[in-house]
Amino acid sequence: MQRLVQIRSYQLRPHARAAFHRAFVEQAVPMLREWGHDVVAFGPSPHQAEGYFLIRAYDDLADLESRQDAFYASPQWRQGPRETVLAMIEQYLDAVLWLSPDAIEDLRRRNGGSAGPSG
Repeated sequence: MQRLVQIRSYQLRPHARAAFHRAFVEQAVPMLREWGHDVVAFGPSPHQAEGYFLIRAYDDLADLESRQDAFYASPQWRQGPRETVLAMIEQYLDAVLWLSPDAIEDLRRRNGGSAGPSG
């Protein structure tokens, strides 16, 4: 069964990447997984000094929208790391595409995803 994959590419503020990565590893990714997001991979962009990426997989567009709406509106996010994380982002861009489970697992293995699907 194909899944909808969202690739988010961040352009971070100058010299913010190390702090952004810490906030992602320690706060944002565990919180996303707790809320049932399948975080496939994330990390510093290998080709851009202030670049960062996040790849998540969903069942379909409705699943993406409902999970993200619930997460980003939650007090846990809004009263937690939201301000710190947003302050380090200049801009971001999302792309979504359908991928096979094998392709998603390959992304996970090759690009920094640690655990398997979370929900």
